[in-house]
Amino acid sequence: MQGFAGLMWLLSTALILFSGFALIDAATRREDAYRAADKKTKPFWLIVLGLAFVVNLIFNILSFLPIIGLIATIVYMVDVRPALRGLSGGGRDTRRGSSSDGPYGPWNGGR
Repeated sequence: MQGFAGLMWLLSTALILFSGFALIDAATRREDAYRAADKKTKPFWLIVLGLAFVVNLIFNILSFLPIIGLIATIVYMVDVRPALRGLSGGGRDTRRGSSSDGPYGPWNGGR
C-alpha cells in the first residue's frame, strides 16, 4: 500500500509540474499571437490553465477534477502551444539559412 501511495504522490507532483509549465508558457506568449493563430484568447487560456493548476494542488489525483484539468492542459500543449510557437518562429530548427538554400547546401546558381 505504501508503494501505491508513493506512485500517486509522484503522479500528482508530475501533474502539478505539467500544468504549472503550461500556465507559465501561456503567460509568456503574446496576446496577439493567440488571435493570429485563431485560438481562444490569452485570458481564456490563463483562466483555464490556472484553474487546472489550482485543482491539481487541492484535489486528489483519483478525483475527476484533476483529470479534467489534465485534459485542458494537454489540449493547450498539443494544439495551442505549437500554433503559437509556429507564429513566433520558436521552432526546433536553430540553423538559420538563406531563402535560396537547398536541401544539400546553398544554391549559388551553378557558379
